[in-house]
Amino acid sequence: MKNKVEILFRSTMIALFAIILVSCSSKLTPLSPSLFSVTPSPLEVQGSKIPATVNGKFPEKWFNKNAEIIITPVLKWGVSEQLGTPVTYQGENIAGNGIVVLQKQGAPFTIKSEFDYDPEMANPALYLRFTTLVKNKPVTLPDVKIAEGLITTAALANALTNTPADAPDDFQKLIKDAYDANILFLIQQAELRSSELNSNNLAAWKSLVKSADNNPRQNVNVEVLAYASPDGGYELNSKLAAQREKNTTGYLNKEFKKDNVNTNVYANYTAQDWEGFKKLVEASSLQDKDLVLRVLSMYTDPADREREIKNISVIYKDLAETILPQLRRSRLVANVETVGRTDSELIQAFNTNPSTLTANELLYTATLAGTPQERIYTVVTQRFPTDYRGWNNLGAFYFANGQIDAAQKAFIKAQQINNRAPEPNMNLGLLAMADGDIAKAEQLIANGSQANTSNEALGLLYLKKGDYNKAIQAFGDTKSNNAALAQILTKNYNQAEQTLKSISNKDGMTHYLEAIVAARTNDATGVAQHLGAAFEVDPSLKQNAIYDLEFAKFVNNTTASFLFK
Repeated sequence: MKNKVEILFRSTMIALFAIILVSCSSKLTPLSPSLFSVTPSPLEVQGSKIPATVNGKFPEKWFNKNAEIIITPVLKWGVSEQLGTPVTYQGENIAGNGIVVLQKQGAPFTIKSEFDYDPEMANPALYLRFTTLVKNKPVTLPDVKIAEGLITTAALANALTNTPADAPDDFQKLIKDAYDANILFLIQQAELRSSELNSNNLAAWKSLVKSADNNPRQNVNVEVLAYASPDGGYELNSKLAAQREKNTTGYLNKEFKKDNVNTNVYANYTAQDWEGFKKLVEASSLQDKDLVLRVLSMYTDPADREREIKNISVIYKDLAETILPQLRRSRLVANVETVGRTDSELIQAFNTNPSTLTANELLYTATLAGTPQERIYTVVTQRFPTDYRGWNNLGAFYFANGQIDAAQKAFIKAQQINNRAPEPNMNLGLLAMADGDIAKAEQLIANGSQANTSNEALGLLYLKKGDYNKAIQAFGDTKSNNAALAQILTKNYNQAEQTLKSISNKDGMTHYLEAIVAARTNDATGVAQHLGAAFEVDPSLKQNAIYDLEFAKFVNNTTASFLFK
């Protein structure tokens, strides 16, 4: 009896021990941070995002066969947090869509996630959160910290330091114009007819030449180009065109002398005006004109052309009546150069009587050193309210001087006047980037692709999107903080250093970026020198530097440590 009791007791204990073992093996314990690695380490802002790739491992015999675990990367800073991309894993007894993990073997896993960068993130840490069910009952597991710190260098890209686009002034200091008149001749004649010499067209042309000659701001010279129509032999037409040129030149010299016009007359003639013939036929409404044009393309010899065209009898009569008479002419060309006001004259005119200046003259005057740009652009908006350029350039002035609200109002007004104008679209794109609206900025910058600083804006857009190589291509030779930042982010430190040295008006950020270049090239002296210059120009940058991982290894460096205190 005693033996039976003993056997029963042992059997009971063995069964109880087995139950305990099963129970223990099914319990999920917190995982060690050593099971995980994060790339990049530390985390780094790319464009406006923070990408993270987590590689981890479920240990052997850890994953409960009846468990479902959702792993979510979580970025925490202060009292805030941001959730990444969750991934579901499940034990081998679970029927679901998760990734199956065998209890006996365990399994490696990879989770890729991306977070939106927030400027308020101060020394954030990356955790893994385990939302767990075992047999549909929740099991609490603590968040596991797997990475700490964030390199925020890419976030230094600043739309408000980009160069806004000015609309062109179209001002020319030397304006060249050409004014034409024709004297027509009868067929095979070179005599100047009174009906032609007394025409209103010729009278107006001569008056224009006289006015230009008398205007101290204008220079004028005259060309006489005499022609014969293509019909008739080359020798005859050559003599005829030469005589027409001679008669016309003689007449003009006589008229200019009588009117005290002191100008040069340059003369030439063309025996057969095939080029003029072709242009008139192309522009005409002649039936079957394509036949004539085909002859011109097929034959280059003048005699062949004339013969073939005359063979098209149904057309030739119309040509003789409508086209050929217009080619028997002397073409008079007055080449007039108008010399614009000098810079000093423009400035004086604005100060004394701005109403005498055109929109182009005002816009140009605003570009001259020492001129009151805001006042000039305001005058443009008042006198030429439907010219978008005044509003745009006033906005560009405000933008460059940090008056962002006023700049935005002016750019919107310019865009309302001309929504296809590239400059206000591009400038509004910069403001959209400053507000973090990359999609809107991309559309506006595309609409402003013809603006004079669009490449710089496009470079910043690529920088904000994290495409640093395209940013460098778009920036080209631009010398700016943003261009240098793109070079830093592609590890082209020599080029970045040269770009920063070439910036004429350095601000605190210019020196700060120089310090980053020095830090990445292990130049403690350079870090101390450039950070000192940065703090002197902009003391607020010291707080940035204290928490900036770019300088972490220099905090205790004897050369630079004093700057972080």
